[in-house]
Amino acid sequence: MVSIARKNLFQDLPRFIVAQAGIMFSVGLVTIQIGILNGFTRSSTVLIENADADIWVTSEELRHLALTLPLEYKQLAEAKEVEGVDRAEPLIAQSTVWRDKSNQIAPIRIIGFDPEDTLFRPRTLLEGTLKDIQQPYKIFVDQADLKLLDVSAVGDRAEIGSYEGEIKGITAGTRSIVASPYIFTSLPNATAYLNSPIATPNETPPDPPDLTDQNRITYILVKAKSGENLSALKDRLEEALPGTKAFTQAELTELTQTYWQQSTGVGYILGLGAVVGIVVGTVVVGQILYSSVTDHLREFGTMKAMGSSDWYIYRVILEQALWMAVLGYLPGMGLCLGLGAWTIQAQAIQILISPATAAGVFVVTVAMCSGAAIFAIQKVTRLDPALVFKS
Repeated sequence: MVSIARKNLFQDLPRFIVAQAGIMFSVGLVTIQIGILNGFTRSSTVLIENADADIWVTSEELRHLALTLPLEYKQLAEAKEVEGVDRAEPLIAQSTVWRDKSNQIAPIRIIGFDPEDTLFRPRTLLEGTLKDIQQPYKIFVDQADLKLLDVSAVGDRAEIGSYEGEIKGITAGTRSIVASPYIFTSLPNATAYLNSPIATPNETPPDPPDLTDQNRITYILVKAKSGENLSALKDRLEEALPGTKAFTQAELTELTQTYWQQSTGVGYILGLGAVVGIVVGTVVVGQILYSSVTDHLREFGTMKAMGSSDWYIYRVILEQALWMAVLGYLPGMGLCLGLGAWTIQAQAIQILISPATAAGVFVVTVAMCSGAAIFAIQKVTRLDPALVFKS
């Protein structure tokens, strides 16, 4: 059986190469579409991954991580008094305008936090230290956004609002496909930038002010005491802070990723592309297998005339399909992994191919090729063994 399947498979190399190219295309399209979807949704919550909080408290109007209303700074003190709270720290996440040295503007998202706190900080800091952004108007920029913001290294300057900012550190892995570039700085710096008069630049900006009860923040990050029930703590926080909503990190992650997958139609479009890849692969493999069976009808007729069962012949065809699946999947997946590594380096766009995704695509590839084999099997099912005796 093995020799027959291999012989039929490799007998016509041009046809075999065409079939493998079709399968590689299908594997590549399905994997890349799923990988882009996974990378896209993960990047929408990259800010959450930089936090060690148990609970995020924000406005009850929140739609997703980047779309919410501000809180009052005085609510931070109220949160600290809630039973079960071990730590509560403020986080500012708000959009404003960046103006580069060429006087071109770009949208950015200011992320203000206290460098001395523990619940939030950029995970990977390539240059600089957290103490650097405690200085007035000093900032961190992600290395993937340097070109977009028209800067290149520590020491470069640009305007945020109407105040000049100096880059004191470079982060990595904090770029989000769905959000404007993240600019990390201290809470006083963030407040100063966000309240600066954009229309009238100031040559000598005032020192960044300390936050007061009248200032605004975006989130309160909460660390629960050991053994505390998070669900009960969320209820107490919402009761103590009217107009707020509390989420665990997992809940906020799921809410944000679901929004970008479903409300924006991204998941539908990328899923449709994956379906197209499966259809193309099935058609190509089905056509190749059907042609192969047609070319070897006399051989199959001889086997049936000699007493071979239909199931034995079906196994030969199915094995051909499985060989095609494996030999098309391996180079196709290798190509996707290489493309993913290139895109993350060149554009900081993540094509996230997890082991589960790779295994799932392999199952889909095997099912696709096996399903295509059914069309070829139908030809053998109607085969008359007497065909071998006809001229």
